[in-house]
Amino acid sequence: MREPWVRRGYDETRLWMRMPYKVGNRAWLHGALGDRIRPDWNNTVTPGRWEIAKPHLQLLTESLAMRFGEVDVYLEFSTTERCDRKCQQAERDDCTCSCRGEHHGGGTFWTYWQLVGEDTLVGPVGRVWRHYVLRRGDIVA
Repeated sequence: MREPWVRRGYDETRLWMRMPYKVGNRAWLHGALGDRIRPDWNNTVTPGRWEIAKPHLQLLTESLAMRFGEVDVYLEFSTTERCDRKCQQAERDDCTCSCRGEHHGGGTFWTYWQLVGEDTLVGPVGRVWRHYVLRRGDIVA
């Protein structure tokens, strides 16, 4: 993985994040996300990583992209076997829908999914990781 990166695991309670070391990174996180956040530095893993509450995903990734030019974002989705049009029309970033993020917010249609009835999409079961790169120019103010 290149730095910076953000990872949201399906079963994890917090985001995992890494950025290039610089004195004042904790202060930068507070400035970008607010003074009330509680970022934890986890040095029990190699390499170490920051752990931050999941609701900060969008603001964190946008702030990292603005600071470093781009950020790798890894999102894990868990599936049952059904998805619906509510997912396709979603506006928030946190999705645990069975489409594994493929349709979330109007994403591209994956040929493994089939529309059944008016609103239900049927497809495979399992977990999948999606990798996105957010660049400074992609952010809409």
